Amino acid sequence: MSGDLADRVLAAVRAALPDAALPAPLHAPEFRGREWDYLKDCLDTGWVSSVGAYVDRIERDLESFTGAPHAVAVSNGTAALDVCFRLAGVGPGDEVLVPTLTFVATANAITYRGATPHFVDSEEQTLGVDRARLEAYLQSVAKVENETCVNTRTGRPIRALVVMHVFGHPADIEGLVEVAARWNLVLVEDAAEALGSRWRGRHLGGFGRLAALSFNGNKIVTTGGGGAVLTADPDLARRAKHLTTTAKVPHRWAFEHDEIGWNYRMPNINAALGCAQLERLPDMLARKAELADRYVRVFEAVEGVRLLQPRDGAEVNHWLNAVVLDRPDRAARDRLLQTLNDAGYQARPLWTLMHRLPMYAGCPRDDLPVAEALEDRVINLPSSAALADR
Repeated sequence: MSGDLADRVLAAVRAALPDAALPAPLHAPEFRGREWDYLKDCLDTGWVSSVGAYVDRIERDLESFTGAPHAVAVSNGTAALDVCFRLAGVGPGDEVLVPTLTFVATANAITYRGATPHFVDSEEQTLGVDRARLEAYLQSVAKVENETCVNTRTGRPIRALVVMHVFGHPADIEGLVEVAARWNLVLVEDAAEALGSRWRGRHLGGFGRLAALSFNGNKIVTTGGGGAVLTADPDLARRAKHLTTTAKVPHRWAFEHDEIGWNYRMPNINAALGCAQLERLPDMLARKAELADRYVRVFEAVEGVRLLQPRDGAEVNHWLNAVVLDRPDRAARDRLLQTLNDAGYQARPLWTLMHRLPMYAGCPRDDLPVAEALEDRVINLPSSAALADR
């Protein structure tokens, strides 16, 4: 059965990518715009570090594209999450609700604050946090006391809720905003994979108090390494910029620092790369949508799997396309991964769930049946925009 399924999926991928040069990577960056011009400008002028015109420009460009009132460019997506949690008031002894179905950086950034990840389940349609299940779980383990959500089992404050938009698919963000408000939780959006995705016309990262973006080399827009913090709060934005520039008090020559900060500012040379990438983002989104449509057409006739598709009201960036097995089957999933990769089509499973990792095995958690089933069902397919050109 698993072998037959693997052969059917491989045939569908070949039909969607008939002229793809092999090996076909999962998601490769492309540089077709003014990247060389902007990088040369940095080298010619000597502005290559964390001060320069491109750092300011990429922040304005991100604000324009996403509609976020404020963007602060940082060195990577994990740094962006770290800043978000600091600004959300997360500290030692706190807990933060976070999906177990996420990349490890989300949980790691919580622990950087001295806090404890508290794992919750996901829903099958979006792969994001299950709003109804989270509400029921909080009713059983938490209470609001003196305007603070408290875990009645551990006695620790639950300070924030992280909503991760998996592969660029919007989670049930409006419902989760309501849950966070009802339980006095700061909502932080992990939008690392969601640049270009919108829910009912509103860009992801604009629903929570704070949001984190990533521009890693495998993201839809890359700065090599980089990220950004988004917020509508001007005070939080000013504080984010202050903290990420080593909390240095502005002065023409003196080195005065008024608190512990980080050297998290994005270098100008990385920002230059990102500015050129953002100029071409609409074209990349259009070609990735075309590739996703190809996958939709070929997988309609494939029994045993379905393609993960946007729900009504969602505009998805199609960062990574994914197929979902009809039922959990680790052996079938692994056979499929082996078949695709052996044939030159890079494919990968979901991340290992956070509660299965040794450093997080003892963290508090809800029952996680959906995430655990999805772990044995979801596979990403080659998704580079350039594949739509062939």
